[in-house]
This record gives sequence, C-alpha cells and structure tokens, in this order.
Amino acid sequence: MALLNMLGRKQKLPGRGEALPGRPEPIETARIHAVLGRDLHGPYPDGMEKALFGLGCFWGAERVLWQRAGVWVTAVGYAGGATPNPTYQEVCTGQTGHNEVVLVVYDPAKVSFDELLKLFWESHDPTQGMRQGNDIGTQYRSGIYVISDEQKQAAERSRETYQAALAAAGRGAVTTEILDAPPFYFAEEYHQQYLEKNPNGYCGLGGTGVACPLGTGVQAG
Repeated sequence: MALLNMLGRKQKLPGRGEALPGRPEPIETARIHAVLGRDLHGPYPDGMEKALFGLGCFWGAERVLWQRAGVWVTAVGYAGGATPNPTYQEVCTGQTGHNEVVLVVYDPAKVSFDELLKLFWESHDPTQGMRQGNDIGTQYRSGIYVISDEQKQAAERSRETYQAALAAAGRGAVTTEILDAPPFYFAEEYHQQYLEKNPNGYCGLGGTGVACPLGTGVQAG
C-alpha cells in the first residue's frame, strides 16, 4: 500500500502549498558543453533561437538533440514546477512539479523549429501521461515550453498533426502539455551530457515508430 501511495503521488502534480521550498541560489552545474565545447549559459551568438522540450529522462533526450545539425548547444535542467532551484533528488520525489527538460539553442538558418518538433515527437511516446516506459513520475511527462507566439502556434499545429498520425496507426491520445516557457533551472554538473560521460549509461528513450509528417522548410523559431 505504501508503494502504491508513493507511485500515485509521483504521478500527480503537487497542489498549491504542497511543493518543496527549494532555495534562492542556483545549484552548482557545469559551464562548458562536454561535446560541443560551448558555454552552456551564454551569451549565445546573435541570431540563435531557444527551445525547451520535455520527453522523458533527459539523459537520452539531450543526446538526441545535441546531435542534430544546426543545434549550437544543449543543457539539461528542470522546469514547469513550483520549487525554485531544485535538486535532482527533490525533483524525483514528485513534490516539486518540475519536468526533466532540455534547453536547445539553435541556428534557425540551419534547422527550423518545425524540424526540432518532428525530432521531439518521433523520439518519445507522447501518449503516456506522467511516464515514459518504465520511468514513472511527473518529471517524465511530455512537454513543449514555448518562447514565442510563433513557437506556440507551431507546437499546437504539430500536436494536431501528430495526433492524426497516431490515430491512423491505432495509437492513443497525445498528453503533451504546451505551455509558455517557465523558469529553467540548470541540473547538476553530472547530468549535463551524461551519456557522453557514461557511454553505457541508461537511456529509456523510445519512440512510437510513427513518423511525424511535418515539413522540413527552414523557418524562424
């Protein structure tokens, strides 16, 4: 019974006043991307755009995104909850409301936001609610956290497009949340580019096998 209660709590966002208090100062993290050799925190070159995605455990999600041509830098962190500057251990309790997310800084002249959305949809199963496969909890929910009205419109169109493709394949309803980008809190240093540092590390990322029929024209994010 205790285990069932714990799992139930981890699959429900904390209510008002239930979130952990966090702290006023950022936790320690890395400065330089272990693969791309660029500053995680900026300032970023002129003309770069940002995107913020949650698609399950951020270890594998970040690797998928940093490998995409046109991406300048990536970083993993926490967003979408109520606890300021949370630690990984706090996020894992389900009492912060945060999601494990990847910050993507990209060159819109080389990769469009639509192309990043296509990669997002095809790299995980967006129908599972507060989980991805065996990873269960609010921090594994599917989410797109938009920086602009243009991103919001593109994200919502893509959700409708992919929902139609999933329905045609006999799959369930998309549970992905699309919200204005909340504060992004960088995760601890050991989480940044984790699978580069730990080549045999865990990656629970897996798609549905259903292609997302988005265009590939380059557009500003």
